[in-house]
Amino acid sequence: MALKPTIFKMNINVSNLDQDLYETIPLTIAQHPSETTERMVTRILAFVLNNQEFLSFTKGLSEADDPDIWAKNYSDEFLLWVDVGEPGFERIKKACRQAKSVKVYTFNTKSNVWWKQSLKDFSKITAQVYQFDFEQIQSFASLVERTMDFSITLTDNVFYIAADKGSCEVNLTTLKGE
Repeated sequence: MALKPTIFKMNINVSNLDQDLYETIPLTIAQHPSETTERMVTRILAFVLNNQEFLSFTKGLSEADDPDIWAKNYSDEFLLWVDVGEPGFERIKKACRQAKSVKVYTFNTKSNVWWKQSLKDFSKITAQVYQFDFEQIQSFASLVERTMDFSITLTDNVFYIAADKGSCEVNLTTLKGE
């Protein structure tokens, strides 16, 4: 019998000071049985950062060919492909042919090594690559509850997160931008 995902329900009050956007995002997210809380919160931050019409979580780890997050319009065209972790170059190269915009968010202790090994290949494609600080992601993960309301204030590539269990900040570094 397969393990079932853990479901989290969140209301996120977002204040994006850089883009002058203020909204509440009701979010239901499934954590795959093999997924760490750190990876899940990275998906949440990527979702908040890219929030737009048609944006949704996919089956992710359950469906190897899908990104973690996508935006597909009514014509089933990929507007945005978002992967979390350290995906292989060929996967992202293929995504760049399918989607108008491709973004990768890396977050863990091996991401620096992955980026050094991937930099040459990634310089040939249009994908954007970002890195979150792993210790800060761990701090955010420690605040997560199955049902929660929290706020995120975003300015200058820093997420200021406030929840019932405490607060933290998470820095985002651009490794390869537009």
